[in-house]
Amino acid sequence: MPGRPTASRRTVLRGAALTPVAGLGLAACGPGGGGAAAPATPTAPVALGAESEIPKGGAKLYRDQNVVVSRGANGELKAFSTICTHAGCPINKLQGTTLVCPCHGSEFDAVTGKVVRSPATEALHELPVRAEGGKVVAGPGA
Repeated sequence: MPGRPTASRRTVLRGAALTPVAGLGLAACGPGGGGAAAPATPTAPVALGAESEIPKGGAKLYRDQNVVVSRGANGELKAFSTICTHAGCPINKLQGTTLVCPCHGSEFDAVTGKVVRSPATEALHELPVRAEGGKVVAGPGA
């Protein structure tokens, strides 16, 4: 068609080479990891689920809210952001009470928030948490 620009071979190949990367989840990592950082903490109180889902000495990961809630042997609830302090990746795996970051393998104790395996060096950010009407609520104002 006259007047219509055509793509060069280089432009087409470059676009084809970059397209599959979008589906690999590489943008899930924050600063230093190639993508936008997820919010480190909820900006308002968030109802997470039933308090009964968190056993004494155990933890529950709420992936959609980037929060983990644990219950100590004394019954006390603690909550932490599940945004890795190393590169800002959302942590999506909980093994027992150990959180495992998918980007670089950092591990955190879900009961204390402390780093148990590097490369992260800073503990997870603790969040206010409370039980209200049988539900767990975390975030500012909780």
